[in-house]
Amino acid sequence: MIISASRRTDIPTYYSDWFFNRIKDGFVYVRNPMNIHQVSQVSLLPDIVDGIVFWTKNPIPMMERLDELNGYTYYFQFTLNSYDKDVEPNIPSKNEIIIPAFQKLSRMIGKEKVVWRYDPIFLSEKYTVQYHLKYFRRLTEMLADYTEKCTVSFLDIYKNTQRNINSIGAVVPSLIQQKELLQQFSEIAQENGIYIDTCSEDAELSRYGIKRAHCIDKQRFERLGNYTLEVKKDKNQRLECGCVESIDIGLYNTCKNGCLYCYANFSQKSVLSNFEQHNPESPLLSGEMGYDDILKVREVYSKRNDQMTLF
Repeated sequence: MIISASRRTDIPTYYSDWFFNRIKDGFVYVRNPMNIHQVSQVSLLPDIVDGIVFWTKNPIPMMERLDELNGYTYYFQFTLNSYDKDVEPNIPSKNEIIIPAFQKLSRMIGKEKVVWRYDPIFLSEKYTVQYHLKYFRRLTEMLADYTEKCTVSFLDIYKNTQRNINSIGAVVPSLIQQKELLQQFSEIAQENGIYIDTCSEDAELSRYGIKRAHCIDKQRFERLGNYTLEVKKDKNQRLECGCVESIDIGLYNTCKNGCLYCYANFSQKSVLSNFEQHNPESPLLSGEMGYDDILKVREVYSKRNDQMTLF
């Protein structure tokens, strides 16, 4: 079983104490996003968890406690964009805090365990094609020694983000603009020893040396953990998604990063309410079990085969 922590919120930034408490206790409660009164108890024991993927824009609150993850195979999906405070209002200074944190994390755990994400890409009067090319090059040069690859994607417009992105005049790049960007991104990355892949994009990009990303990546886990995994593609993700199956332990409407393009927050009021109800000691990320909640133990098991083959 692979744990995703989390596509729904930034656990390393805002809920790292809670996460380490869950690791210590060996289980977590997860609400069904389609029916919040259905709660699953999911084991976090190291002999059950085959791997953990952390999704974050700022891992600093977690970094000094990574030794508590000894016995687990894990890696980070680290989003580091070139957007300013008008788009990512609660992200600390990129130059002073986030880029040094990326570099430090890589030195601590190895660059194969820190995947750089430059996404989602959109265009506006301020954030032009040339803007992205300029700052992608600058970031690539600073991160070249600290990661193996960069995963990119383009903005998907959701109902809950439409108003936010309209406020800054953001638009999805045309197919021609996407190919122009990715061709030049690929060249910049290759110059710096990094390769590019795309997250859930269906454009034909193989001619530029760009492949489809596997953000929950079977092969990466097998390389890091020195085992094989009997896992299938995640059928709950989009057709273009290359991820294998995992269990997400996050909760929507709990991320305080405030990024205008975020699909995981539907209401700022709900975010603040859920954050106020957060208890680091609770099995739930936000709140406590209620009288009308139904708890079921989810049957999970390792899909790891520790006997490696020669071929």
